[in-house]
Amino acid sequence: MSWIVLLAGIALWSAAHLFKRVCPEKRAAMGKAGQGAVAAALAASLLLMIFGFRATPYVAVWTPPAMMTHINNTLMLLAAFLLMLGPAKGGLARRIRHPMLAAVKTWAVAHLLVNGDLASILLFGGMLGWAVAEVIVINRSEPVWEKPVEDKRGDLKAVIYGAVFYAAAVALHIWTGHYPMG
Repeated sequence: MSWIVLLAGIALWSAAHLFKRVCPEKRAAMGKAGQGAVAAALAASLLLMIFGFRATPYVAVWTPPAMMTHINNTLMLLAAFLLMLGPAKGGLARRIRHPMLAAVKTWAVAHLLVNGDLASILLFGGMLGWAVAEVIVINRSEPVWEKPVEDKRGDLKAVIYGAVFYAAAVALHIWTGHYPMG
C-alpha cells in the first residue's frame, strides 16, 4: 500500500502542476477557486509522498559509493542557490529561464546519486521527470520568455537566502534522523 501512496503523491504533484499548462481553458474557468484546488492538491501530494516514502520497505537496488555524499552536498548547495535565484531576480535570473525547476532537477539528481533504494529512485526520479516535463510544456506554451527586471543585489540575496535554506534543509534532515554530511 505504501508504494501506491508514494506513486499517487508523485502523480498528483505532476498533474496539479501541469494542469494549468495542459488544460489552460479548464484552469481559467475555475477562477480563484482553482488556485485553492491546486494548492490543496499540492499539499495532499506532498503528504502522500512524505508518508508513502517513509512507509515503504527498503529495497536495495544499488549501493552508492561514499564519495557521492560530497557530490550530493555540493549539488544541494547549488540547488538551494538556484531555488532562491528566481525570487531574488539577480543578473543570473535573467540568464536562466527556469531557475526553480533547475533547482528541482539538481536536487533530484543529487539525491539519486546517494540513495540506491527503490523508493528513492521512484521519488527522486519521478520529481526529475516532472521537472523536465514541466520545462518542456512551459517552453512550448510560452515560447517567448520575458526576462525579469534585474535587482542589482539579487545574486547576493540568492547566495545568502540559498545558504540559509541549505542550512535549514540540513537541520531538517538531521532532525528526522538522516545525517546528510557523510
